[in-house]
Amino acid sequence: MPTHVITGAGSGIGAAVARRLQARGDELVLLARDAGRAKELAATYEGARTLVGDLADPDKLSWAFSHQALPDRVDSLLHIAGVVDLGPVGELTPKTWRHQLNVNLIAPAELTRHFLPQLRVTQGQVVFVNSGAGLNAHPNWSAYGASKHGLKALADALRGEERPHGVRVTTVYPGRTASPMQAKVHQQEGKEYDPDRWIDPESVATTILMALDLPRDAEVNDLTVRPGR
Repeated sequence: MPTHVITGAGSGIGAAVARRLQARGDELVLLARDAGRAKELAATYEGARTLVGDLADPDKLSWAFSHQALPDRVDSLLHIAGVVDLGPVGELTPKTWRHQLNVNLIAPAELTRHFLPQLRVTQGQVVFVNSGAGLNAHPNWSAYGASKHGLKALADALRGEERPHGVRVTTVYPGRTASPMQAKVHQQEGKEYDPDRWIDPESVATTILMALDLPRDAEVNDLTVRPGR
């Protein structure tokens, strides 16, 4: 069965995707930030493998992976984890900028570098879950938007580089999705959070699985998913 490496499987869109893939019998390799989180994921997804690596510190991912057994086969690499901290440019600190750039952009690039050899063998697929902020950045969203605009550039460049190897690259741009991240955004915005107003993570998961399951004669490059209410 296909093997999928997934970040962000602990909640929101990542959890929805992981559940759906596991339910149909696919193999899961789940990235966890530390050993405690890996234990939680292993308990949630019976039979799944875990890898430990902190996306907030991408410089150490190579070292972390050198002490673990990476999967021999990878059919898809799903970048779903992300962080957000809002604020005006005049108040954001370098620490806030670096954290979002590390998790949302640099770590996905580093993970992709590590798993490209396996993806080339299987002619697999890389999926980047981006954001509407990766297409248009609004006030107070500069750092997050910059990280997601950079993620779009990463995906676009990777798509051209890996097409000769048969690796497909898809970017999904969800609008506001009912998730713990969205609850945090509303808190930072000082607004009441009503999950029923936003996209169900299962709906975004459906679009991701559609891109993964598309026959090899076609590929989805960019897919925007907006709230339907």
